[in-house]
Amino acid sequence: MHIADRISRLGTETAFAVAARAATHKAAGHEIFPFHLGDMNIPTPANVMDAACRAMHAGKTGYCPSPGIPELRDALALDVNAARGTSYTMENVAVQPGGKPVIGKFIMTCMNPGEEVLYPNPGYPIYESQIEYHGGIAVPYRYVRDESGFHIDLDYLESLITPRTRALIVNDLQNPLGAQCSADERERLAEIAMRHDLAVLLDEAYFDIRYGGKSVSLASIPGMAERTVILYTFSKKFAMTGWRLGAAIGPRAIIDVVAKLNVNDESCSNHFVQHAALEGLTGDQSGPRDILAALKERRDTAVELLNSMPGVDCPCPEATFYLFPEVTDLMARKGFDADYAAFAEDILVKTGVSLCTRLHFGRPLPDEKRRFVRLAYSGIDVAEIRTGLLALKSYASR
Repeated sequence: MHIADRISRLGTETAFAVAARAATHKAAGHEIFPFHLGDMNIPTPANVMDAACRAMHAGKTGYCPSPGIPELRDALALDVNAARGTSYTMENVAVQPGGKPVIGKFIMTCMNPGEEVLYPNPGYPIYESQIEYHGGIAVPYRYVRDESGFHIDLDYLESLITPRTRALIVNDLQNPLGAQCSADERERLAEIAMRHDLAVLLDEAYFDIRYGGKSVSLASIPGMAERTVILYTFSKKFAMTGWRLGAAIGPRAIIDVVAKLNVNDESCSNHFVQHAALEGLTGDQSGPRDILAALKERRDTAVELLNSMPGVDCPCPEATFYLFPEVTDLMARKGFDADYAAFAEDILVKTGVSLCTRLHFGRPLPDEKRRFVRLAYSGIDVAEIRTGLLALKSYASR
């Protein structure tokens, strides 16, 4: 049987492969400390779950409008405007079955085969996968680290732009680095996008997962809302990873196409889940506050323990639920140098700690010399974090 050639260009979210290996190790009778996947073991707020039940009993179990139910689209526009200073209406919103579909639909809308899209590396692997699957040229830009954390190498990014460059993907706040753009970075990104007439996918999945300060959106800069599609998801703020609901928010010219793709791909997003999300946006907000408090305690515990380990250096990000510590010295001392896979396997077998490495977030750039791993703390309690990372500390100290 013939399989289409384009399937060979389709990547995957490789953290799931790490999860499968961890599950195999656990099934063999070993204790596992799951730092590998950005899933959440925090329950969805009760008022959101109750709203879903009410909606099901009220008969909200059939088809609904492909762009989403009007009341949710309107609430999303109001919520985004209040946080970002934008002026969207419901016509700028197309509800999706998760945040991830926004990536592929944006690329299908804004990129022709053979055209280039800039994307972050290290970064969420689905960007690269979707660009290449749809026949584009995936062009990675890089980050640099200073004492305050990770930042986009803006000069390098601009040097990559050619006459074939059509779009720029920006993940702010960022997975896996936990990085956030500074005001200067956002201004420069906006200037670059407007000067080169680039469409922008602004992945703000973690916009509300921050522990200090205030998130600011690239879309709020004058001239950017007209060329930017915001990727919005309910997965993080409301601990709704398995509910699969998100939205594309942006200019009508793009959102109308995304809504048409909805008709072709899935008809509509889950009806009663949209009513649950509406309650999340408009109802009691104690649930999201509790989620943030739990995540902050986990972050603080993990950062303190990681920075107590010889050969490990971990910045403390103000946002997301990811840590991206440098382990260059530890890998060298353990004899692994650049062999990430053997290093991660050795840690799993000897400590039970399951984590992702830099290799799970894009192909390394040619000049990379420093080594990193990623730990997600959204799916592991404080007590487990402490036990697992103390085992890792013992491993690092030997």
